Amino acid sequence: MTLRKFAGLGALLSIVMPSLAMAADEVAAPVLNSGDTAWMLTATALVLFMTIPGLALFYGGMVRSKNILSVMMQCFAITGLISILWVVYGYSIAFDTTGMEQGVVNFNSFFGGMGKAFLAGVTPASITGPAALFPEAVFITFQMTFAIITPALIVGAFAERMKFSAMLIFMAIWFTLVYAPIAHMVWSGNGGLMWDWGVLDFAGGTVVHINAGVAGLVACIVLGKRKGFPTTPMAPHNLGYTLIGAAMLWIGWFGFNAGSAAAANGTAGMAMLVTQIATAAAALGWMFAEWLTHGKPSALGIASGVVAGLVAVTPAAGTVGPMGALVIGLVAGVICFFCATSLKRKLGYDDSLDAFGVHGIGGIVGAILTGVFAAPALGGFGTVTDVAAQVWIQCKGVGFTVLYTAIVTYVILKVLDMVMGLRVTEEEEAVGLDLAQHNERGYNL
Repeated sequence: MTLRKFAGLGALLSIVMPSLAMAADEVAAPVLNSGDTAWMLTATALVLFMTIPGLALFYGGMVRSKNILSVMMQCFAITGLISILWVVYGYSIAFDTTGMEQGVVNFNSFFGGMGKAFLAGVTPASITGPAALFPEAVFITFQMTFAIITPALIVGAFAERMKFSAMLIFMAIWFTLVYAPIAHMVWSGNGGLMWDWGVLDFAGGTVVHINAGVAGLVACIVLGKRKGFPTTPMAPHNLGYTLIGAAMLWIGWFGFNAGSAAAANGTAGMAMLVTQIATAAAALGWMFAEWLTHGKPSALGIASGVVAGLVAVTPAAGTVGPMGALVIGLVAGVICFFCATSLKRKLGYDDSLDAFGVHGIGGIVGAILTGVFAAPALGGFGTVTDVAAQVWIQCKGVGFTVLYTAIVTYVILKVLDMVMGLRVTEEEEAVGLDLAQHNERGYNL
């Protein structure tokens, strides 16, 4: 009888357990959230809007009229190039977590695997997000727009003197060896080098801005100064374009920062608020610093201040409160003003459109101050309890990014210069890159 009872219980369990397992699977199955999906689709479009047309106009208005098309062309070409490289292998390098283990430093702490190359396994049914709430295809496209704008920012440092062909090859190699690995180290999750360090970078202070700013500084030094710099006047030819571009960047940045919450939730709402506050503070900070120093406020100055504030709040947007954002923006506006003017003149490098002075310096300021104002004791919403310890972690992340980016960027540029040359001829530079490189004019004679 006992054996029969056990046999009967076994038969019952054989029926019940699969049903329970199926019920558990149904409970645990990820469910797409239409609200989160709609927000991420919108945020993705806003970030792409930042590069084309935003950055193209912002940079295009600051160069001389004979080079406007060359700068815009570079932004458009980079958009196409990086889009393709992202789906072929970039997304996989940045976000494939194969071989990663928290607390263990190995090759995959720096460089993702190839399991997602050519977007293997991605279907309309693939869901991702902090709680698996929106399609992976949307996440891929959202992160693609970050990968696009980062190398496009570098263009501002060497504008008006780099060969288009060399620019394309440089961007392809730089994306592969610098952008994608840094994104992996910071954002891929447990096992990523800087993730495990505890570096706070909500939307790209290190990944995007320090990365691009430092690369731009190295590029402008390796290429050398523009012919006639600094004695020949090289004033922007159309600041109206620059202001329109800055306005587009300001609007698009809400997708950049609030979209990095990866959900339509309170974090996204606060990220939007602090982005607006920091940007406004930086715009005024730059404007008043310029007013006091040079006697008059300029349109170029306030546009640059806007971007400095957007840059500085980027790493902090998910963890700082409104008052922390106010301080970050104000500090960034003033510091970036002096770095883009006084420091650049003193050191003598020709960063054409202040990619380093605004993005590099603004990113560094924002990354470090994130460690301060993410603390709940200072109005933040992070988990920072030891401000000094977190600031050290932030400085370590900044230092690593600066060194890695500078060294690898320098090697890439020097090798390309030996192989194919980086710079246009003096005659082409005098004529302008619009005609010399593209056989077109962006202005009427």
